Amino acid sequence: MPKKRFVPHQMPASPEKPFTDAAAAWFWFVHCQKARWDGAQFERDMARESRPCEPDDIYRCARRLVTTGKISPRHLDVLLRFGVLDRPPDPQFAEEFRAYRMWDEALDRMTTILRCKGIVQ
Repeated sequence: MPKKRFVPHQMPASPEKPFTDAAAAWFWFVHCQKARWDGAQFERDMARESRPCEPDDIYRCARRLVTTGKISPRHLDVLLRFGVLDRPPDPQFAEEFRAYRMWDEALDRMTTILRCKGIVQ
């Protein structure tokens, strides 16, 4: 059986710029995911700004929070639903107030992990 070769990622030409907050990282992930659904393939050098992670790192962080019970699957559903809408829930609307609380809780818990990894400032 042939051995798999390790091929390291090439260093980006521009310095990596961390996200300002977890919401920005989440919206970036959703934009990348929408592009994938349209058939695009992610490559690190194609972005205007080089980021300190890949889009899947953001999703893995959210999934880990769900599997460890720190957020519920409903939190992830809110993140995905409003991420696709490209806006956070608006607490001014009564029907979005609960979603806003879940959005805020999920991103608060994601911030801790993403900050430790250097993905968020």
